[in-house]
Parts: sequence; C-alpha cells; structure tokens
Amino acid sequence: MTAIAASEAANVEDTARKAPALIRYLAEGDYVTRRYVSQGAEMNTGEYADYACVVRDGMSMRDHFTLDVHGFTLGKHRSAVSDFNDKPTVDALYLAEVEALVTQLCGASRTAAQGWMIRTSADLSERAKQKVENYEHSGGIQPPAGEAHVDYNEVTGRRAAQRVYADRFPDGPGYKRYICFSLWRTFSEGPQDWPLAVCDGRTVEDEETASNTLFVVDEFPTGDALTAPVEGEDQMIAATIFRQRDRHRWWYFSNMAADDVLLFKFQDSDHSVTWRCPHTAFHDTSLPDAKIRTSIEVRCIAFFE
Repeated sequence: MTAIAASEAANVEDTARKAPALIRYLAEGDYVTRRYVSQGAEMNTGEYADYACVVRDGMSMRDHFTLDVHGFTLGKHRSAVSDFNDKPTVDALYLAEVEALVTQLCGASRTAAQGWMIRTSADLSERAKQKVENYEHSGGIQPPAGEAHVDYNEVTGRRAAQRVYADRFPDGPGYKRYICFSLWRTFSEGPQDWPLAVCDGRTVEDEETASNTLFVVDEFPTGDALTAPVEGEDQMIAATIFRQRDRHRWWYFSNMAADDVLLFKFQDSDHSVTWRCPHTAFHDTSLPDAKIRTSIEVRCIAFFE
C-alpha cells in the first residue's frame, strides 16, 4: 500500500461511529497465566483490568477490511442450517460449509474445520453447576470471551497445522503457508448486547503479549493448585493474551445478521502480512434495545499448497 493509499484508508476509518467500551487486558506484572475451562464456565489466573477505550463500528464500511491488512474481514454467507442449537445438524452440515467458505474468502488450496462452540451472554450459571465427567471443549455452550486474546500462540498454531494437515490430507503435497482462523457469526437478533470486537493486527506487538495455557477440566482447581508448577507447560496448548496499549485500534460490526460472517486470524505463518487478530467481547451500551447475544464460532486452518 502506498503512503497516499494508507493515508486515505486512515481517513476513511476515522469517520466510523465510535462506541465507548471497557476492554479487559492482562495487567502489568509477572503472573502464572492459565485459562481453565469447564462446562458453561471459564476462568483465568493472573490479574486483569478493564480499560476504557473506543470501539469503532465498521458496518458502514464493511468492505474496507481485509485479512492481510487488518487481520479480519466481514463476508456474507447464507447457511443451510436453520437451527444452530441442533448439534447433529451443525456437525453434519455446517463444518463443510465453513471449509468451503473460508477457502473462498482467503484463497487457500483447502481448509480443515476443527471444533465449534456456541457462546451466549445469557445466564449460564445453572449450566456451570452441572457436573460433567471428561468435559470436551467443543460443541457446547460457553459465555462470551472476556479478555483480549488470540486463541493460539505460535507453538500451538504451528503444531495444530502440522497435526491437522497430516490427519485430514495424508496424501496432500504439503503446504507452503497456513492460516489458523475463526469464522464467527451471530444468530440472535440485533443489536447484540455483548458483540465481538476485533483489534487491527497492525497495532499490536510482541512486547505486550503473554502465553495463557489451556486446561480443560471437569471442575476448577482451587487455592495454590490453580498456579502449581506443571511439567512441560511451555509446550502445552496455549493462547496469546495482551496488555493494554493506547495504539490498539478496536473494531466491531453492529447489528450483525445471521448471514454476516466475521473471519479473523489466530495465526498466519506468513509474517510479512498482518498475521494475528486479538479479539474479545465487550458490553455495547451505544445502541438502544440491545438483545442477548448468541453466536457460533468454528476454528479452522486454511492451507496453501
């Protein structure tokens, strides 16, 4: 992008409507950072703080955002699934739809969908009280994401790509590039009370990051067990979390409909372009009559052969 084009793009972005928001970040300091997930509930160790900022509404310029510049893009897609709460139908139809759609949106050779999750701002406290043995963190219902994060750190993304390609495409020629994505859509009436915000990936740097190790559990540990040493933790599945910086530029798309799809990067192996996109839910107080948000997200990996 030329300097003139970049300036014009920045001028366009400055015309966006702005919504006041509180974004939760990892606080400054050194912590043992872990994320524990169980049925209907999630919790982090470490200390987090809410920071006041603005989230720009990109809906009026929806075609402006591109994967390799911003790290996210908003597309259109009408799904054959009429009820996303119907788990067998989602398993049978939606994952194949996502694979075809993501391949089209990013220009990959092929895409492999992984797990999916429904998230809702409705009260899940009773669900969280239910005891579940061998809880699996996929195909369920969880609360919205509560802090600025990217679901993979670099080690996790690289290993996921290697594992998934070998499993799904054992006779494939190999890949030169991979992108770990999330495809997100809401299927509740807008405006949503806790929409998803995405951060322009050009505005984040490594210096404000930390890894957040994932622990999938039947029940949350308590006390010292939350942060007790775990051998090999640096090689376990982990997300990237962020500390607040004023340069971060947040966006969302108000009043998303069921045929709007938000595709954003967890990790792109090509670091010459914008290669990751922090994201989180936030409470949108800027629009009247906001409704409970219910959404579905699918993790997937696109491969360029």
